[in-house]
Amino acid sequence: MNRVAHIAANTFREAVRDRVLYNLVAFALLLSGAAILVGQISIDIERLVVVNLGLTAVSLFGVVIAIFIGIGLVSKEMEKRTLYTVLSRPVRRWEFIVGKFFGLTGTLVVNTFCMAIGVFAALLYVSHKFQSSDAWILVALFFIVLQFLILCSLALLFSSFSSPLLSAVFAFSLFIIGSFAEDLRGFAGMSHGLTRWLATGAAYLVPNFSALNVIGQVAHEQAISGHLIAYNTAYALAYSAMAISGAVLIFERRNLK
Repeated sequence: MNRVAHIAANTFREAVRDRVLYNLVAFALLLSGAAILVGQISIDIERLVVVNLGLTAVSLFGVVIAIFIGIGLVSKEMEKRTLYTVLSRPVRRWEFIVGKFFGLTGTLVVNTFCMAIGVFAALLYVSHKFQSSDAWILVALFFIVLQFLILCSLALLFSSFSSPLLSAVFAFSLFIIGSFAEDLRGFAGMSHGLTRWLATGAAYLVPNFSALNVIGQVAHEQAISGHLIAYNTAYALAYSAMAISGAVLIFERRNLK
């Protein structure tokens, strides 16, 4: 575990130094401009717009980081030939993959925390006070972090056997399809024959990102059930564990020469 922690810490430092600071600056400028603009609107939808815009921005900025940093975690180490130096030491391949995963997820958690401060600051600016329903924003942010866990594991899975370009295409495609997973399941229920089986299989194979998107509910001050929180947490952890296990199995058998 010490080796995993060391790899995770190095990954965290590299990710923060490379892109996260620029991401936070861009996010802060976007949200500050939006808050000032929305603050001029006086038709009682300031909170709705800020929460929708802020949480959507947190999600999209995080998705970009998860995919475009995740796909390069293995390939960049191979290009720099630092991977061979690491594996020549008493470091197992599974430790390398797991350490990279924890390092990237740690980066995204810190990134989300910093952006969450921006969301609450913009909300305070336009509403002038917090209310009890604002606590559900934390649940929406937690679900966004769960999305990042799944995306990080998928990015590592694809990067363990594919090129960075194809890995980005695969990961982004799954994110788009997974965002419409509930619609895909509805389509499967209305289909027949082979189409029904194929649609059902695809609906349950792709990650169900739509279930993790509660931004609209939170923006309209609707409560999130404890059952949904428990289910989504278990689902995201199980899906991420399976994807990381697949990445480890593939990477263990990959010829690095």
